[in-house]
Amino acid sequence: MTVGKHRLFLEELIAAFDKVGYQIRLPWKVLNASFYGVPQNRERLILMGARRTLTLPHYPEPITKPAGSTKFSASGLPDGPSCQDALSDLPDPELFAELLKCDRIQLPRWVKPKNPYAKELRGLESTAWHFGYQRHWNPKILTSSIRTHHSETSRRRFAETSPGAVEPISRFFRLSAGGTANTLRAGTDSVRGAFTSPRPIHYAHPRCITVREMARLHGFPDWFQLHQTKWHGARQIGNAVPPPLARQIATKIIEAMGLEPTRPEHILDLGDRALLSLDMSGAAKYWNVPVCIGHRDRQNIRKKRTQQEIEALKMGIEGLEDERAISFNKQ
Repeated sequence: MTVGKHRLFLEELIAAFDKVGYQIRLPWKVLNASFYGVPQNRERLILMGARRTLTLPHYPEPITKPAGSTKFSASGLPDGPSCQDALSDLPDPELFAELLKCDRIQLPRWVKPKNPYAKELRGLESTAWHFGYQRHWNPKILTSSIRTHHSETSRRRFAETSPGAVEPISRFFRLSAGGTANTLRAGTDSVRGAFTSPRPIHYAHPRCITVREMARLHGFPDWFQLHQTKWHGARQIGNAVPPPLARQIATKIIEAMGLEPTRPEHILDLGDRALLSLDMSGAAKYWNVPVCIGHRDRQNIRKKRTQQEIEALKMGIEGLEDERAISFNKQ
């Protein structure tokens, strides 16, 4: 929205706000989550606005610099969390056969994280809940960790890909232990085939990361439950603003409102797990709303799949790689 012809729409949007009595903080800013304590290079346009009779919020100032980057050394900012900080305490799901068929398992023990970022997401820091409700949850249950089937050919290619580089066939990014993740995406829409999002390759294992590992790289706490399928779980994350960035934005809004936040004392139970297994039609029926994602363009899917198979054959791969397969509601 900030470049080319799309910028005209942004300018029209700001003008429309002004016409109905709202002021917008100008110049507007594109905020990168890696400057706000998130181990992910993720840029998003944020508009800060308020009615003319109210105080206009300011943009939050950066609090970290991207992990592993030397470009911002002169900024004086501390390093933000790295991929290793976010993921190193999570058990490898490939050690558990149960995770081939389900997305959760109760662990007999869990390696306690040592860095502040992972400690907070595990709920081990005193400030972990910030000003939100605490939750009743079992920290020994690993969720959102259903495994992905990879062929041996895929694993070999993943293992040969250097950290911080893109695997040339799948075009998957391999995480660097000391760096940040690439932007985690939600996947394609229905018109373009409803393909699963291209999850990056783990820095230490020759496999794509799990939805829980995506959640860690996004800043979601471990108690937060996501849909049991990889397709929907990854989509929920890819469509979300990283919680640490959202918290910094909310802090400036609270400041403009002149409020003093307090933490609620009541502890909440987690929601109904059955909701995490609903498909799109079932969810729409449950909430009595229209299906928010339309039917897949099957002709486009067949065309895209044929193109992928041709490219795969050109590279000497027998069949289409499993991590490139369509996975709409079937994982």
